[in-house]
Amino acid sequence: MPINKTQTNKTGAALVLVVTLFFLWALTSNLLPTLIPHLKKACQLDDLQSAFIDSAYWIAYFVMAIPAALVMRKYSYKTGIICGLIIAAIGAACFYPAAEIRQFSVFLGALFLMASGMTFLETAANPYITILGNPETSSQRLNFAQAFNGLGAFVSAFFLNKIILSGIDYTPEQLHAMPAATLNNYLSSEAHRVQMPYLIIAGVLLLVAVLFYATKLPPVPEEKTTSFKIDFTVFKHKHFSNGVIAQFFYVGAQVCISSFFIRYTKYTSGMTEASITDAHYLGYMLLCFMIGRYVGTFLMTKIKPQHLLTLYSALNILLLAYCVFVGKGFGLYAMMAVEFFMSIMFPTIFALGIKDLGSQTKIASSFMVMSIVGGALIPLALGYISRNINIQVAYIVPLVCFIVVFYFGLKGYKISKTHVELSDNAIKMEVANNNE
Repeated sequence: MPINKTQTNKTGAALVLVVTLFFLWALTSNLLPTLIPHLKKACQLDDLQSAFIDSAYWIAYFVMAIPAALVMRKYSYKTGIICGLIIAAIGAACFYPAAEIRQFSVFLGALFLMASGMTFLETAANPYITILGNPETSSQRLNFAQAFNGLGAFVSAFFLNKIILSGIDYTPEQLHAMPAATLNNYLSSEAHRVQMPYLIIAGVLLLVAVLFYATKLPPVPEEKTTSFKIDFTVFKHKHFSNGVIAQFFYVGAQVCISSFFIRYTKYTSGMTEASITDAHYLGYMLLCFMIGRYVGTFLMTKIKPQHLLTLYSALNILLLAYCVFVGKGFGLYAMMAVEFFMSIMFPTIFALGIKDLGSQTKIASSFMVMSIVGGALIPLALGYISRNINIQVAYIVPLVCFIVVFYFGLKGYKISKTHVELSDNAIKMEVANNNE
């Protein structure tokens, strides 16, 4: 039932608060490309070890998606959101002791906690904002809220990364030649640079949690059940299983592209960390992603989603081939173009993968979200190749990922006869159950 007109003020306050959640999870996830080169330096890591920064963050989406849904189902959206904000704030605060003792494992634990909280927020915010207000304008509200993802990415890339990255870069030979005390002071000063930004983030998260607690949100119809059934028969639908695979590889590619961008640029262009940061290349890269999303949305009014997905993935394969086999010259700009073309892939794969699943749509959506775990696993392959060869060659990993996406857009999205038969059987069973 839509919210009553007398609740307009409550709805407006709720909308403002929920929109802040879209900003907050984009802010934290888009700090990962900054953290990877920074902690690599502060904790003296190789490329494979630094890839675990992505793993610690994105694995939380796989582990916590169902627990978050259970909390929301048993209690309310509001409870789930407050829990998520508190968990994420604890994770952000843990960066302070992690920097004090300069222990990489503690940093990873802090990232996992932050991402666990963000999983709660993402699980709640997307459906909740569609309920707040007129059902006919739900998609407009969601698109408006999604625009704040871009704002969060902008703040991360253009401001917070400059606070965290010092721009001081020593060669391994220079570090080896330093006296032990000087080296320790340098590494400690680098590690301490994350403390203030993450304490501020923790404070903001707690403030938003308090605001949610103090705000009387409008009542919404919430489905509460005592059981939660995981139905694996949904994987019998070939277009869905293909979609889960494509999403797994897409998210892995997206994380690889963004997270190792600074490392790739330093290697292929010879630029320093300071010059890359001062030129805002990472910020412009994420800006390309945001612009690409709006352009792609417009193009889909003229071109079928699967055709645009196929075209964009083919272009990314060609661009990454240039980045891997040539690299120098236009490699930096080719990488930005990749970011533009991959902008429409997650929602497009999602929509095509769960198409026409009927009563199994909800569980299918849960499995599709869990495929985000690709962002935790695939960067490890890139890190391994980079450690043993170099970062430029390692970008063959996202290239292979886009080949999988290309196949899904070309053929994998098609609904098979088996799916139609399964759907017909499901309808017959539902009719039979209703007649009993």
